[in-house]
Amino acid sequence: MIASRTVACPPIPASLRCTARRSFNSTVALRNRPSIGPKPSLNIRHIRENPDLYVQTCIDRNYLRQSDYPQVIVHLFTEWKELQRNARTLRQRNNDIRTKLSHAKTFSGIEAPEASAEPHNEADLLQEAKQLKISIEKVESQEDTLNERIESLATDLPNLTSEETPIGTEPRVLGYINEHPNFAASSDDHTWRNHVHIGNEFDLLDFASAGTTTGWGWYYLKHEAALLEQALIQYAMSVAIKHGFSAVSPPSIVYTHIANACGFQPRDQGGEQQTYAIAQKENGYPTTRGGERSPEKTLAGTAEVPFAGMKANTTMTEHELPLRIVGASRCYRAEAGARGAETKGLYRVHEFTKVEMFAWTTKDKEQATFDAMLAIQKEILQSLGLHCRILEMPSADLGASAIRKLDIEAFFPSRREKNDGWGEVTSASICTDYQTRRLNTRVKPVSSSGKTEFPSTVNGTALAIPRVLAALLENGWNEREKRINIPSVLHQWMHGTEYIKKNTPR
Repeated sequence: MIASRTVACPPIPASLRCTARRSFNSTVALRNRPSIGPKPSLNIRHIRENPDLYVQTCIDRNYLRQSDYPQVIVHLFTEWKELQRNARTLRQRNNDIRTKLSHAKTFSGIEAPEASAEPHNEADLLQEAKQLKISIEKVESQEDTLNERIESLATDLPNLTSEETPIGTEPRVLGYINEHPNFAASSDDHTWRNHVHIGNEFDLLDFASAGTTTGWGWYYLKHEAALLEQALIQYAMSVAIKHGFSAVSPPSIVYTHIANACGFQPRDQGGEQQTYAIAQKENGYPTTRGGERSPEKTLAGTAEVPFAGMKANTTMTEHELPLRIVGASRCYRAEAGARGAETKGLYRVHEFTKVEMFAWTTKDKEQATFDAMLAIQKEILQSLGLHCRILEMPSADLGASAIRKLDIEAFFPSRREKNDGWGEVTSASICTDYQTRRLNTRVKPVSSSGKTEFPSTVNGTALAIPRVLAALLENGWNEREKRINIPSVLHQWMHGTEYIKKNTPR
């Protein structure tokens, strides 16, 4: 269900009013979608008919810049309708002239029976027809411009919000996984229960070399840590496949317009850079077969983007749904966070491996698909022995595409002073038809006479490897034996290694 509340719509700023067309263009940049890009099919009528709902959604989700857009869309549509009326009048007059020109009497010198001030000779009629053609083309151009503006504004609006989502900034705790670790808090948590310290002492992590090679926010995984990464990937993949997901290995570079269609923008609402763009030469840009300049590309922040793009400009059959896939990929995030103790180590990095689940489904099965992903997440984290809590995320934390989002946070002993030790390790989101409408992904119903519809998409993290690896190092630390215990479910991918000691032969 969608949250619905009554709200007084704010007045339209002067910079966005329909009469101020030049300033409007400077405020809202029209999207440069390449010809090969999927053409969105947005439900703009629903926005026009429910502007208050969309205004409140923007406010609840901290999309304050976009909160004016619904009312602007309403005003632009009113202007568009006025142009339509003018165009009809012009076309009707143009048709009348065509009729007169085709009538033999019109230019034989015989006057029409009715008295009229209109021109009757062929030259005058042809001149008027020429002017009408110019006027009609001008109106049609204005109509196209208004449609582009409306589409651009509608595309920038976030999805609506589920009634399950708390309004505001505070999440709601839904439950816990595993018991809280029984070790008591101590000053040693900042040393021997800190994955950075453990990783350095056991020669598992190397941040210094990565800083020289690439910069802050990158890292090397070494020895057992590198094996742990692969073990976690294989384990997460095996659990998802066991539950009916098909394995897919996606690309890590995508077209920027595909990422945008999925709700990922170059900058977030706070203006912080989110994605890495692929630089192209100033001259000699690569071109498509049609000679058009090749579209810009970006590094994918999550496999959700290339997964969603798999079915762009595609029509599936209802029998194929739900279509569920899972895959591991490298992910790239520019917004790794400011330097500080809470962001040191593996918790916030610019590049990492993640196992992602993704599904296309009919609207009536999106909740069941969402619940299935959550069950897989719980199974994986429970078997790894991590103490976690499940959160219903608030409206201010939702991305543009999600109508609902659940996060699972694991307990990190070294982060007790930061959010009581909790840190996100997985998330799952329902995106309804937000992405499929922007990617032109359709589904044909079982009934051959039925109209094609837009399926829902659901996504969920099976495992974000660096954070889970960090949690395993900290929670698996055995103070008495001075070693790191490895969860039993990973042993088969660790060549039988059950724990890591400082003097382990390599």
